[in-house]
Amino acid sequence: MEEIIFTRKSDLEAVHENEHRDFEYLKYELLPKRRTGQSRISIYEIPPRKSAYPYHYHTKNEESFYILSGTGLLRTPDGERTVTAGDFIYFPANEKGAHILSNPSETEKLVYLDCDTCSEIDVAIYPDSGKIGIWGMDIDQMYKITDQVDYYDGE
Repeated sequence: MEEIIFTRKSDLEAVHENEHRDFEYLKYELLPKRRTGQSRISIYEIPPRKSAYPYHYHTKNEESFYILSGTGLLRTPDGERTVTAGDFIYFPANEKGAHILSNPSETEKLVYLDCDTCSEIDVAIYPDSGKIGIWGMDIDQMYKITDQVDYYDGE
């Protein structure tokens, strides 16, 4: 049975991801993904000249960002725009919700609240690199879209 969760950022251990030269973040999971939960809420800190994730969109999960501090460069299908503290951005679960949020600063970190819905299974599309990711139900896989096969291949 779910219980009320009360936490403070200062009580959380940051998850640090830095596997690629263009992508890095510290993530504080205020509300981690749970098997029975429908939401995931984190605070992201993006270092100067980095992004958290590549340009992508989801087919099931919706995302919302609230900028807490710093300045970001947001790219969507509608182009690029600057976002600053106090800006709220909602990304629908379809190609119109494609996005990448980058920190263009040389010195200042970008900090934002990330609120996501959590479907049992989600698919993300990466238009720039031609990849597809599948997550949920103990699946965590990435493929090149060009690797597509016929429905009956191998049957």
